[in-house]
Amino acid sequence: MQDTAENLEIVTPDVPGQESYDDADQAVERLCELYDAAAIFLRDGFLKAMSDGHPGVRLRAYYPEIRLTTTRFDKIDSRLSFGHVTQPGTYATTVTRPHLFRNYLSQQIGLLLGNHGVKIRIGLSATPMPVHFAVANFPDVTVPQEGAANFALRDVFDVPDLTTTNDDIVNGQAQPAADGTLPLAPFTAQRVDYSLARLAHYTATGPEHFQNHVLFTNYQFYVDEFEAYARAMLADPNSGYTSFVSTGNAEITDPEAPLLSPERMPQMPTYHLKRGKQQGITLVNIGVGPSNAKTATDHIAVLRPHAWLMVGHCAGLRNSQSLGDYVLAHAYLREDKVLDDDLPVWVPIPALAEIQIALEDAVEAETQLSGFDLKRVMRTGTVASLDNRNWELRENAGPVKRLSQSRAIALDMESATIAANGFRFRVPYGTLLCVSDRPLHGELKLPGMASDFYRSQVSRHLRIGIRAMEALRDMPLERIHSRKLRSFEETAFL
Repeated sequence: MQDTAENLEIVTPDVPGQESYDDADQAVERLCELYDAAAIFLRDGFLKAMSDGHPGVRLRAYYPEIRLTTTRFDKIDSRLSFGHVTQPGTYATTVTRPHLFRNYLSQQIGLLLGNHGVKIRIGLSATPMPVHFAVANFPDVTVPQEGAANFALRDVFDVPDLTTTNDDIVNGQAQPAADGTLPLAPFTAQRVDYSLARLAHYTATGPEHFQNHVLFTNYQFYVDEFEAYARAMLADPNSGYTSFVSTGNAEITDPEAPLLSPERMPQMPTYHLKRGKQQGITLVNIGVGPSNAKTATDHIAVLRPHAWLMVGHCAGLRNSQSLGDYVLAHAYLREDKVLDDDLPVWVPIPALAEIQIALEDAVEAETQLSGFDLKRVMRTGTVASLDNRNWELRENAGPVKRLSQSRAIALDMESATIAANGFRFRVPYGTLLCVSDRPLHGELKLPGMASDFYRSQVSRHLRIGIRAMEALRDMPLERIHSRKLRSFEETAFL
């Protein structure tokens, strides 16, 4: 064995070279073959090293990549916000877990082929695959903590590298590669792998269960109602829903089947009402606070959901509001502070027409009110999100004055974070809140009041969110993903 890891011979799997494709499904199959070869090579090498010790060589495998080169300024349908590049050049992205992203990859590659009329190339990238992410594909294999083996893992295998695991692309700070190659997708393979691992940790459900339509809430009561709704859908053979997954990856198809809860609940319990091609609904209980809201959306974003909505409780700020009224956010006052470094507060977060209409239509359908009468139970306007849950205890002149100047109609701790991260990650977003207290008017959230309110309002509020998601599911993806979410120079992949 040689003295330093840098001097060791590097051994890699024997895989085919780069090939060109004009068929999206065939291209994805090749991505799967290359990825599987790399992951299995690293798994086998890791297990052997754990049993036999340092192998005397460095074991390395590379992520596969998609590469597109075009020499023309192609004329593209101006209504489309994704699926094409804006100028001649070479574009590339590394890919991980292609089996998990098969539908997404086939769609995005198919759009490129159709819009530019050139073949795409599939081969190995120059980005090594960290052993931690490779073995995550195999539930019976775990990477021990540093020091458990008789050698340092990084002396034999590649480990996660922050230079390819950051948000430079989505934050608009990415630079062309040394050869001039531009990014093709919003996230690198290492960034995706990092988030897939975090999702499993925080939600206690596997990423394969997540659906394209995500509801966020800040109360457990919504979870109970979601399970009841899911069981009703499983009992209906015409609903289109196929199974329900709860925290701990417990999955049922029988509406009467019991669900086993894990011994320890995760930080953000998550539940999935599944439908073919991920067209079902995921509910995430993010709890209270902007930090959890950012954490959840940071990681769910790599799954490229079609939309996410916040359906939680809020403080009503107006005399005209009553407990149980709805608030449809048209704007956000961002005082959550958790995204200031990634998305400055001077960046406006626009309302998205498709989402707003779906939510308003859902409220009308559930309340049987429309037009001017809908104003009896719902207001639209600015939602303020603060990082201080006990803001009422502050001297009122400061926060109340700002809230009044902003014309805010409701306050919570999560909605602006979820909307801002949706804007940042190009995921369509929206917010429909339910007034649970009115602290400026002496109606505080006390135990007795809360229980009466929850019993009467939670079920209807959740049904509104589900109804809105089902309306969005039936809408073409090209319409949901608004051009409002795209900057001057965007990746071709959604």
